[in-house]
Amino acid sequence: MPDSNRTPPDEKIRCDACPVMCYIADGRSGACDRYANHGGTLVRLDPLTVIERGAPAVAFLDTESSAQDWDGDVFQGGRSFLTAVGAGTTYPDYKPAPFIVSQEVEGVDMVTVVTEGIFSYCGVKVKIDTDRHIGEERQPVRVNGEMIGHVMTAEYGSKMLSLGGVEHLTGGSKAEGRATCEALLALCNREAVEMSVDGGATIVVQAGRAPIIDGVPERLMRVGCGSATIGMFARQWHGHADEVVVVDDHITGVLTEHEAGKGLEMTPSGIRVKGRKSTPGRYFQVANPGTGWGGTDVQDPLSILKPADPKRAWPGLRLLMISTTGEQSAFYVLDDGLVPQPAPMPEALAAVAERIAENCEPSLCSVLFMGGAGGSLRAGVTENPVRLTRSVKDALTHVSCGGAEAYVWPGGGITVMVDVMDMPTDSFGSVPTPALVAPIEFTLRREDYGTLGGHIDHIRPVGAVDRADLRRLPPVEGEPDPADRENFRWWKGAGR
Repeated sequence: MPDSNRTPPDEKIRCDACPVMCYIADGRSGACDRYANHGGTLVRLDPLTVIERGAPAVAFLDTESSAQDWDGDVFQGGRSFLTAVGAGTTYPDYKPAPFIVSQEVEGVDMVTVVTEGIFSYCGVKVKIDTDRHIGEERQPVRVNGEMIGHVMTAEYGSKMLSLGGVEHLTGGSKAEGRATCEALLALCNREAVEMSVDGGATIVVQAGRAPIIDGVPERLMRVGCGSATIGMFARQWHGHADEVVVVDDHITGVLTEHEAGKGLEMTPSGIRVKGRKSTPGRYFQVANPGTGWGGTDVQDPLSILKPADPKRAWPGLRLLMISTTGEQSAFYVLDDGLVPQPAPMPEALAAVAERIAENCEPSLCSVLFMGGAGGSLRAGVTENPVRLTRSVKDALTHVSCGGAEAYVWPGGGITVMVDVMDMPTDSFGSVPTPALVAPIEFTLRREDYGTLGGHIDHIRPVGAVDRADLRRLPPVEGEPDPADRENFRWWKGAGR
């Protein structure tokens, strides 16, 4: 809780929850919308969040028998877990974390240290399930014209973005910093953000929702590349088509050349595909990236074919062309001149196209918050910050964000990554420095916390802090309740 004493209602009070140090008039909030002056007292406007998850025992610290039944969840069972959402920050850095609570779990005295860290070194990694071309790797990603990140290396069936980071938050112009912070905050709080890629697409990204690319919602994530699709469905095509070409931006597959076709003893068809041959039945660069068939710019699938080999092809040859999601498919029969002519799709092949689509997962956007827990945050946990880092690396201290499992990167420091979909709603805030405010919790045994040089004198039982009225004064008759955001007089630029 920021340091402040009660002052006369007509005087401004100074908030020290972040480096902005707002002076806040009565009935108004600071620049972050997180702290307000309520009758001369500084109050935290968001409630402290407690979740029900966790363990009747912490398995890796418990008996051998229970450890054998452990499913990997540090917080098994049904105990209350105090998150850092709504907790407040450690700023100025010398202060202990806002809440350091103890709780006995199966005879083990555990301590959880919670704080809302101010993260200047932070960003998000965005996974967009689509084959459609959104832009070249390394191209800038912009919001309202300001660069907030770039396109990363594509992954299997998905495009990846790296957004935010200190260079965009504080290393560029003020406009760039504001745009970056606002976009990160919205993404982390699971809101929709429209962004554009230089030379590429306009995308609407929202965690847990399908991406919208150039105004078109994406439906399916590809079942695999063209080669993988052939491997999965070759037997189901066999006997119903003499050749199948699976169009894909990365690896286009040709059934009779592929090992799957050879294994089924299929006759080579003489159907030839443009592009660079990799291994039998697998072709790279059959077309340019785009929003057409299989993530290419192809609208007419026949455009990727060379003339059929007259030494192998035959009139009446049945040719299926299909994309890696099954959403685009076409059936042809070669005429006497070995030219493919459109023909009605056989029911058996239409059924396989539907099965490919059935095996495709729904397209989603995934947003992972990533931040570095630096020295100032660690000082709220212990007087010797490096010991916390070592304890995390030694798996003596468990790190979570809003109660959600956090992945701690190897190497120096405490760099965490967490799926925002696993966190409570509206877990993130911001300060105008600009930086994000994100919850982080450290859980460990009390004896280990003492060894760290932790702030033992500030430990309180969890039951003493799990109260609805803990962080907010009750409404004063005739005055607005700061808990009521509709009627409280918000003001985002609190008179510094």
